[in-house]
Amino acid sequence: MADSKRDYYEVLGVDKSADDAALKKAYREMAKKYHPDMHPGDKDAEAKFKEASEAYAVLSDPDKRRQYDQFGHAAFDGGMGGGGGGFDFSGMDFSDLFGDIFGDFFGGGRSRNPNGPMKGSNIRTSIRIKFEEAAFGCEKEIELPLKDPCPTCSGSGAKPGTSKTTCSKCGGKGRVMMTQQSFFGMVQNVTTCPDCGGSGQIIKDKCPDCRGTGYVQKKKKIQVSVPAGIDNGQSIRIREKGEPGVNGGPRGDLLVEVIVDQHKDFTRNGYDLYSQCMISFPVATLGGEVIIETLDGRVSYEVKAGTQSGTRIRLRGKGVPSLRNKATRGDHYVTLVVEVPTSLSKDAKEALKEYDLLSGNSLGSDPSSAPKKKKSFRDRMK
Repeated sequence: MADSKRDYYEVLGVDKSADDAALKKAYREMAKKYHPDMHPGDKDAEAKFKEASEAYAVLSDPDKRRQYDQFGHAAFDGGMGGGGGGFDFSGMDFSDLFGDIFGDFFGGGRSRNPNGPMKGSNIRTSIRIKFEEAAFGCEKEIELPLKDPCPTCSGSGAKPGTSKTTCSKCGGKGRVMMTQQSFFGMVQNVTTCPDCGGSGQIIKDKCPDCRGTGYVQKKKKIQVSVPAGIDNGQSIRIREKGEPGVNGGPRGDLLVEVIVDQHKDFTRNGYDLYSQCMISFPVATLGGEVIIETLDGRVSYEVKAGTQSGTRIRLRGKGVPSLRNKATRGDHYVTLVVEVPTSLSKDAKEALKEYDLLSGNSLGSDPSSAPKKKKSFRDRMK
């Protein structure tokens, strides 16, 4: 049996020198991950939970940890004369341990008042905007269904003239103590009351308009201010435009995810932009002016003579504004690509051949076969 078990320190993922706080933290994380209440019917999760609980039960006890460090699992298998004759887990009291570790499963612990004010849930939606709108910001209007307190019952959920009654199962606490058979014997867990859903109250006569929910749903228009510099996939939080709160609590928030359309010319990385600009062979060779498209419109740029295809230039401050300060902008990087013509006139081809003869004859043409021309290549290029 001892050989089939994993090392307790390995189970919890801690070093052998781990102190009590480290052990408890490691067990808390594993127990929350594999607790049966979180994985109903999952035998694998249940087995891992039991394994972690057994490891913590031994290592958190100074005397049993000392025995385990000396003899390993054999200390509790009854095979060691000085090991105590076996370890009975069912005799241990885990109520305080589970109450401490699993309190946050049910809303933050035993001391929390289930009938106190609670913030409403957040709502998520999305909008689609153009590339330029994301760069410089814009105003958008969205329409979505939102809940408001029912005017008929004033949000109580009870039929007018009636009222809620205290839940008899939990006594108004919103939680009940459930006793379960576990690896360690009978264990008590605190769980949400199944009758009242944790509210602590029962509605016998429901409001006919909201059917006991306390809310009615209506479509509303909401203005969304999209800040300059927002990127695809980022969200805008609009405070208290989500679900209504419970027992007088504030509304939740509305989270609007922004989907940005792709641009036909620009790609974005952070606050920098990237694009290409096609230039002719004469401009690349002799230099000249080209027009580059930017977010701010067309700008003129002087290409240096002898510019190679693939040369990248930087236009400072022509990128996307920063979300924190729209006066600060990224840069625009432009790759200059020399355009190779796909269709040339007869005269253009002859001029290009003459140029090749003058610049090294890479085509291997016969110089004597060059046609006589009235104008030189230099004159044609002017």
